[in-house]
Formats: sequence, structure tokens, C-alpha cells
Amino acid sequence: MSSLDFPPASSTSTAPSSSNASYVLSPVVVLTGASSGIGRATALAFAAEGADLVLAAREREALEVVAAECSEAGARVLVHPTDVTDAAAVKRLAEAAMERFGQIDVWINNVGVGAIGLFDQTPIDAHRRVVEANLLGHMNGAHAVLPHFRARGCGTLINMISVGGWVSSPYAAAYSASKFGLRGFSEALRAELAELPGVRVCDVYPTFVDTPGVTHGANYSGHRLSPPPGLVDPRRVAKVLLSLSRRPRASTYLGAGARAGIWAHALAPNLMARLMRWATERALKSAEPRPQTDGNLFTPSRGHAIDGGFAASRPDHQAAASVGIAVTAMGAVALAGWWALRRRRPARC
Repeated sequence: MSSLDFPPASSTSTAPSSSNASYVLSPVVVLTGASSGIGRATALAFAAEGADLVLAAREREALEVVAAECSEAGARVLVHPTDVTDAAAVKRLAEAAMERFGQIDVWINNVGVGAIGLFDQTPIDAHRRVVEANLLGHMNGAHAVLPHFRARGCGTLINMISVGGWVSSPYAAAYSASKFGLRGFSEALRAELAELPGVRVCDVYPTFVDTPGVTHGANYSGHRLSPPPGLVDPRRVAKVLLSLSRRPRASTYLGAGARAGIWAHALAPNLMARLMRWATERALKSAEPRPQTDGNLFTPSRGHAIDGGFAASRPDHQAAASVGIAVTAMGAVALAGWWALRRRRPARC
């Protein structure tokens, strides 16, 4: 697909303030999944800081809307519709960025899709598509940009993963497989690039984020989907990505209970998996019936908002109480696992 160039709407400088002196002046940022949710919030955050943007997603029309907003903030923007499951298309995305701006400073792999349903009752093509988008899509991005980073000796690759890369998600087996695989992929890349200190690989692990992804995703459960309370604002994630472009670090965790959940799973994985299954089944049984849908797996979704609208529909005190209960439960699981490990004795022959 051809690219479309959006010049800044104003010639007024949007360079970062002196407090951000370590930030590269007008860094070139390639962002996939830029049409909605975290991607759209991130594009606007970087535009406000004077970055040059290359925006990618499957639907041109949605990208042009985001690009116009970024241009109004003073950013130079290149729109390049791309399906990240197509390795050749992702290579062309990198080439278009290089041709337009001459370099790539930050590459953000932000595409993420899901398919909810019992594994054997979900079409295998849906499982394959989830893995292609979430895992192979990130690999395609890294494969396209790393030669440029190696040649310059610097660059930042940011992989949007999720706490689902540590804690399995029953009823979303392919999603779990893709996120666990992506965490391993990032760790391997960091080891390979250890002799290039200027090339950094960053992982971001949010809990549930309030984006349209829940309603846009594939749903084979037969019930209405709704994320749990305590949702992370996508703008908060965008701020983290902006911070990582300035001060890269290997892993960043976002959301109430993120670390508690990871520790609980590490200490008592089977118990944690059963807890997750119980919570998912309980939510689905009480939810309204819904027809099965492929969602945005094979065709782009039509909604392109930043927010999913779930956080606004819940009272703050109810969300806080639910999060507190969840964190306490995960802490109890972790404590139980720790105690079991202490009492474990060597097996007899």
C-alpha cells in the first residue's frame, strides 16, 4: 500500500522543553496499531513532543484521522497502511520511514488481538491469526528495523506485551501462547544485542487497558465480554512509551495487581490458572448472550476511539473495591504457593 505524507499544520516549533534535553530532537517513531486505543493515544503523545511519526495499521481512513490530529499538534506524519502479519509489507514500512525521514529512532510494536472462547470450540484459523498478529507481527517489525539500528549503533525497540505474557488466560489460549512467546522473544533479542549498548529492547506489561479492543476482538464464547475493574487508562500507557523512548529499560509493569499476579503465578502456577479460569467462567455465566463473531481478526474494526468506555461506566469506589479484592486474592495465592514450596520434601524413590 502506498504512503501518505502529512506535513505539520503549523511551522511553530514543537521541540521538547529544556527539561527533556536528553531526548532526541524530533525522533523518528514508527508505530504499529496506531488507529485506536493505545496506538492512537501514543501517536498524539509523541506528536505533542515534536516527534516525526510513521503510523501503521490496516485501515488507511482511520490512520488519516489520527495523522490529521498529530499534524495539528505540529508533527510531521507519514501514513503507511500495513498488515503486520505480512513480513514483506512490514519491510516496506521500514523502507518508507527511511525514505521519508532518513532514520528510525524508535519502533513500537503495538498490534494486539484476541479470540475469546474454549480452545477446541474456537476456529483454528482464529488461533492462527492471533499468533500471527501478536507474535509474528512483532517479530516482523523487529526483523525490519534491527538492521537499521545495527548500522547506526542505536535505536529503541518497544514491544507491547501484557501481564498475559506471565499469567495464562483460560478461554484465550492462543493469546496466552502469543504473549508468553513474545516475552521469550524479547529476552532472546536483548541477549543477542548485548554488545550494542545503544540498541535497546523494551517490554511493556500492562494489565487490562480501557480500549475498544475488548468489544472489537473475536468472541466465540457466546456471551457479552466485559473487562474486570481497575482498568488502565490508555493515555497512561502512552506516557510510559514516551518515557521509554527517552530512558529505555527492559521491563515496565502497569496496573493494579500486575506484579502480585506475576509473583502468584510464579509461586503457584496451577492454582493461579484455576483462579483465572474460575473468574472467567463466573463472568461469562452472568453475562448477556451474544452471537459469535470474528471481530477484527481478519478485517479492521470500524471504531477507532482511544477509550473503550468501560472505566467511565463503573463507579470509582466499586472499581477500587474489586481491585483490592483481586490483589488480596493474588497475594493469598502467592503466600499459599510460598508455604507449599517451603513444606515440599524430596520425593522418595
